[in-house]
Amino acid sequence: MKQDSKIYVAGHRGMVGSAIVRRLKADGYQHIITRTHAELDLTRQTEVEAFLKAEKPDYLFIAAAKVGGIHANNTYRADFIYQNLMMEANLIQGAYAAGINDLMFLGSSCIYPRDCPQPIKEEYLLTGPLEQTNEPYALAKIAGIKLCESFNAQYGTRYTSVMPTNLYGPGDNYDLQNSHVLPALIRKAHEAKLRGDAEYVVWGSGKPMREFLYVDDLADACVQLMTAGYHGPLLNIGTGVDVTIRELAEQVMKVVGFEGRIVFDSTKPDGTPRKLLDVSAAAAQGWRAKVALADGIQLAYQDFLKNYT
Repeated sequence: MKQDSKIYVAGHRGMVGSAIVRRLKADGYQHIITRTHAELDLTRQTEVEAFLKAEKPDYLFIAAAKVGGIHANNTYRADFIYQNLMMEANLIQGAYAAGINDLMFLGSSCIYPRDCPQPIKEEYLLTGPLEQTNEPYALAKIAGIKLCESFNAQYGTRYTSVMPTNLYGPGDNYDLQNSHVLPALIRKAHEAKLRGDAEYVVWGSGKPMREFLYVDDLADACVQLMTAGYHGPLLNIGTGVDVTIRELAEQVMKVVGFEGRIVFDSTKPDGTPRKLLDVSAAAAQGWRAKVALADGIQLAYQDFLKNYT
């Protein structure tokens, strides 16, 4: 990418898209294209194709997605598969129709089988059953990867897919019913501290292990790979380090300053037992995560205090 290239970031108001825009602006890119949902409904094929043909961006980042935690994924199964399928299909097909050859599709580590060997290599895709609680979302993301691969094979496009691990940071969703685990823990611990509670409740057993990536690290990876002209296969983006949910909850307590105890609600689902990505392929491309989890939680908590309290 050149600094005067036209770059469209789909989903710029979301946590990932806004981080990509921040990174592009910090690097001096001058022509960043964005549209709100009110201006462009990505589930409408004719609207998307007309927009892309009119704007003709040189590069496209697909960060637009309907996302949520275990409860949201399991409750709104039809919404998650339909909306994500429609958005990615319209953007990928629309990019091809508009003559856009460089595109990056952002997926999720939930695309991999539930009981995957650890750490998870890119080649493990489609080697076993998915986690049932987020299967519709995972299937939509797998379809996006295969769309990119298929357009490359048939038309010679340069559409790449990156699979980030669990993300957190500025712009996260702190709704207790629909958020992911880390922002939910931040809000729960903060509100428990304000109320003077003796305890705060964490879903599940606390035993599952998860890897967490600060969202600005992901943006750094995306821009670096696109700038370098990476056109290789599916690429995992993560830290290569994981913690138990119990350890995560304890780290959040320390950052927030909550001094009570943790109570685990075993009636709530745990989800996949472990999801640690093998990030050696990204490292071979010269990229590694920079923000340590403790530092990232502190940054996320400051964002929560500033924007959500």
